[in-house]
Amino acid sequence: MTLLSVVKDVCSVVGVIQPSSVFTNITGTRTMQEMLSLANEMAQRIAYDTRDWTKLKKTNLFTGDGVKSAFDLPANYKRMLLTANVWRSTTALQPMIFIPDTDEWIQRRALNRFSAWGEWTIIGGQMLIWPVMAVGVTATFAYLDKNCVALKSGGVGDSFTDDGDSFALDERLLKLGMIWQWKAQKGTAYAEDMGTYGDALQTAMGKDSPSPIIIDRGPASKTVNVAYPWPVPT
Repeated sequence: MTLLSVVKDVCSVVGVIQPSSVFTNITGTRTMQEMLSLANEMAQRIAYDTRDWTKLKKTNLFTGDGVKSAFDLPANYKRMLLTANVWRSTTALQPMIFIPDTDEWIQRRALNRFSAWGEWTIIGGQMLIWPVMAVGVTATFAYLDKNCVALKSGGVGDSFTDDGDSFALDERLLKLGMIWQWKAQKGTAYAEDMGTYGDALQTAMGKDSPSPIIIDRGPASKTVNVAYPWPVPT
């Protein structure tokens, strides 16, 4: 479903005349300006703020050269996953330690103090890793892709630029989200529409990843703390 199709459906519900195009003459069409802004806001809200969607999860690998300690984050980087770690190839049983406070990071470097597992932080669009990784040593992590729009012209982006662009996730979520938010912005009743959107969002989130397996050799959810990591005796 393209952006134009979504906007047409939204317009038919909120009582606005369906457009033949969102972008044609948009500079002179206030309603389509608002629809485009709302579509971008709602698409990004769904993609970035609700969960770590499996479709937008990416992995990245930095390779050490024995000198470099700061690595540019990927161009499509939005944020780390909510439960993401950085794994050093030389210490795969334990992730590197994240140092969230910049002052602490600076202090630890000044004191030449670091964890045996390695440490990392993010400053100025770069991931800093210490101690310096030797030649061939790697650091791997997962992150969320910022590009939630499939472009008609090819490739992906983080906002709509053409009638033929499409949302990378469930277009129905985008439509339902735009409907309730449009009504809320216009001061009309929107509680029922927001509830419908919320139900659809919860369903989509539930289907996005398998249920956790607590016992046996299957994968356990990251939220589960494993005290006995072998099959339970019977």
